[in-house]
Amino acid sequence: MNADTAPTAAAEPRDAAGRPPVRAATPADAEAFTRMRSEHVLSAPFTEDWVRQCTDELAPRLTPQGDARAFVVDAADGTMAACALGLIHPVLAAPAYPRGRAARVQLVATHPDHRRRGYARAVVSALLDHLADVEDVTLFELHTSTEAAPLYREFGFSGSPALMRMTRHRQRAGGVPGAQPDSTWVPPQQYADALPRAAAYVCLYVTDEDDRPLQLHSVYSPGHPWHMIGGAMDLGERPWDAVVRECREETGMIAAGPARLLATVFGLPPEQRPYSTLQLIFDGGRLTAEQIRGITLNPREHDEARVLPLAEWEALMPARDFVRLRAVEEARRTGVAAYVDTWGNA
Repeated sequence: MNADTAPTAAAEPRDAAGRPPVRAATPADAEAFTRMRSEHVLSAPFTEDWVRQCTDELAPRLTPQGDARAFVVDAADGTMAACALGLIHPVLAAPAYPRGRAARVQLVATHPDHRRRGYARAVVSALLDHLADVEDVTLFELHTSTEAAPLYREFGFSGSPALMRMTRHRQRAGGVPGAQPDSTWVPPQQYADALPRAAAYVCLYVTDEDDRPLQLHSVYSPGHPWHMIGGAMDLGERPWDAVVRECREETGMIAAGPARLLATVFGLPPEQRPYSTLQLIFDGGRLTAEQIRGITLNPREHDEARVLPLAEWEALMPARDFVRLRAVEEARRTGVAAYVDTWGNA
């Protein structure tokens, strides 16, 4: 743990008593705590995988139901200037700590740009007061560096040179014969590689005022000659944003929303592609005859926009395409979202 043991200058802002303003930490502070620990406490910084893992583990512990309590001084730019974190745990009671509740001061850190301003003293003081007055902790423990020891002695901590710190880490597979691997966490990329792949698409179901579906004729896909407005989502794109983009690119119209999902369509991977397909189909509403005449097609993708009664579309498209279209039409008519998982299997 580091500490700004010799404050030499006043730092703004300060409260009415001249102390740095300290606040209680929340789960939203978990990543900042993890990075403070990684960059300013540990001898070797975390990888980004470990930052994510530790952040995910700490966040729920910073809730009232968790075992972590922490306090923060914020810098003027909103970053974390200093922090102190304690972990509460039960112990067997003794006369010196009759409540049987202990707290380990796990982390005290100050960013180098904000040291020697009394920030460490402020967050440690707030943490100890909270643990004693609110959490009823009667035993406090910590490990400290030589330079920070005077600060903790001021708060009543004492130590003995006869005490010897010992640690033991669980051996992973390969370190001890017969040891089992720790399967509680795997690197994110390894986990991602084990997940099923799916190409994500969005579609917009549009009809005329008589509820006759509008379909676009493709110039590039003979296997799907007629289909709804839509296409593949871009990386990092939200589904409705993809709908708005595809509608504008394919028809010149602006999909105004609201985003109302009519159907989810799933297909297993075809032989020539390694990915499943997942389609989200939204309601694009009803267009007037004038709006339909005003559609401007992208000639590189479509050469005709046609409106027909539902039954007449069956003869113009593959069976699986018509199954999807019929399910979407029924979803709008009944108000019950459709689920189709035979795309590519019909």
